[in-house]
Amino acid sequence: MLSDTLGLHHVTGIVGDPQEAIDFYSGVLGVRLVTQTVNFEDILQHHLYFGDASGTPGTVLTHFPDPHGDPGRPGKPQIESVSFVVPAESLAYWETRLADYDVAVEGPLERFDERVLRFEDPAGTRIELVAGPPVPTDIEPWTAGPVPADRALCSLHGVSTLSVNPYATAGTLETLGFEHDAEEGDRIRYRASGSRATVVDVLDREAGFGREGTGTLHHVAVRVEREDDLHEWRELFDDRGYDVSRVKDRHFFHSLYVREPGGILFELATETGGVAANEGTNEPGESLYLPDWFERDRDLIESQLPALTVPTGGGDDTP
Repeated sequence: MLSDTLGLHHVTGIVGDPQEAIDFYSGVLGVRLVTQTVNFEDILQHHLYFGDASGTPGTVLTHFPDPHGDPGRPGKPQIESVSFVVPAESLAYWETRLADYDVAVEGPLERFDERVLRFEDPAGTRIELVAGPPVPTDIEPWTAGPVPADRALCSLHGVSTLSVNPYATAGTLETLGFEHDAEEGDRIRYRASGSRATVVDVLDREAGFGREGTGTLHHVAVRVEREDDLHEWRELFDDRGYDVSRVKDRHFFHSLYVREPGGILFELATETGGVAANEGTNEPGESLYLPDWFERDRDLIESQLPALTVPTGGGDDTP
């Protein structure tokens, strides 16, 4: 018997310039670059992991930078936006901070008894800050960043999906252990039973077809307990005729990918203590980390990738 997933593991998007992404996510939003590595399917492309102090599953947003890629087009079937939990009284701070960095903000909006700010990163990725849910207590906040701890992004809240078949996507979520929670307008909320990153909203609305590219979200991953579970999940999805990958070693975790009938790409990833590749140092994201099987190609990889700088310094640096 497969156990229900407890919530999101991470969300992955596509951005343009990697330094611009680091400056925005670590320098403006104040989340930690916990790992700087490469795309395991394309070793000449960075893969950046942002999250709490140790990259706890449920706090992590990752990005594939593609400086020469074409801009994406929002639409179906895609993940429409990713949201983060912030402390309940912090939205005024974030409105001011984002405005000071010339980030256009929509809101606060009222949704399911929560207050939400919407904006975009420099590549056009849609991001939301959600005030109202309890702040998770089982994470390790990053206290050395530019945002005060009582205003900082705490964890992922969830994602919103634009599916070509909302009913099929809802069925997949129920298979994974999410339960119908609430409805408001064209938004149907599903929630997992864990303590962090538990929300997936299915948007039942008209939208054109999207195009993958910079500024779009590539996939959403949910947490499973063990690698053995992944093989059982793979068999289940394969029996149902879903497009499902083999189980893959992602070094920091094991995972598989499934494209459900509504067109949303889900990843199932094993729960770990964190995805920070610190190699015994206190600054895990400041240098390029390579798993053992890529280490022999380090000289080639580093010669092809730009050197990246991580913002440093504590306290509030709002200009």
